Amino acid sequence: MKKYLDLLKNSDLFRGIKEDDISSILECLSARPHHYQKGGYIFHTGEHISTLALLLEGCVHIQREDYWGNLSILNKIFPGEVFGEAYAAPGSGPMLNNALAVKKSSVIFLDMQHILTMCTSACCFHTLLIQNLFRIISSRNRILAQKLGHMSQRTTREKLLSYLSEQSIRKKSASFDIPFDRQQLADFLSVDRSAMSNELCKMRDEGILIFKKNHFTLERV
Repeated sequence: MKKYLDLLKNSDLFRGIKEDDISSILECLSARPHHYQKGGYIFHTGEHISTLALLLEGCVHIQREDYWGNLSILNKIFPGEVFGEAYAAPGSGPMLNNALAVKKSSVIFLDMQHILTMCTSACCFHTLLIQNLFRIISSRNRILAQKLGHMSQRTTREKLLSYLSEQSIRKKSASFDIPFDRQQLADFLSVDRSAMSNELCKMRDEGILIFKKNHFTLERV
C-alpha cells in the first residue's frame, strides 16, 4: 500500500490525515488492493454491500442497464475517489447500479460500520475521516442533482447545453475537457448517439461551440 500513500493523502476521504495515520487506518480495516480486469464488475445491481470502495488505479463507471440492455452512465470514478458509500451503511438496501471497471483497475474496500463506529480513544483522525465521508456524500448528492437537471431538459440540444454549461462553470473556463467519449456522453445523458452527434455538429455550424474529441470551447453568440 506504500506506493498509494500519496494518492490516498490527497484523496477527499483521507484529506487532512497524516500518512502514518492513514497507514494505521488501512491496517485496522485490513484494507488490501483488489485487482480487476477491464469489464470486471466491482459491485452488481441487487448486491448487498457493507464496504465502500476507493479506486487506486484505473477507471470505474457507475451505470445502470435495463431489461433490454439500454445503458445509462450515472458517474465516472477516477483514482482517489470512493464509490458505493450510499449502499454501504447498515440498512441502506441493495445496490441499484453496477460498478464496472472500464480499464484495468485496483480498488480497496473499507468496512463502513468500522468507519462509523468511533473507537474508545476517539482519535482525531477518525473524527476527520467521518467528516470527510459526510462531505463526499453531500458532494455526490449535488452531482446527482446536477445530472437530474440535465435529464429534465426536453431536447437533446438542451441536455447537451445544460451539461456543457455546467462543465464550463465547474472548470471556470469556456474551454475544457469532458470525462466521456461520444458513446459515454450519450449514455450519460440518455440520448441517441447519432442524434447527439448531429446536434453537436449543428451547434458547431451555428457558432455555439467548437469541439475536438472530448475538448469543447463554448462561444458567445
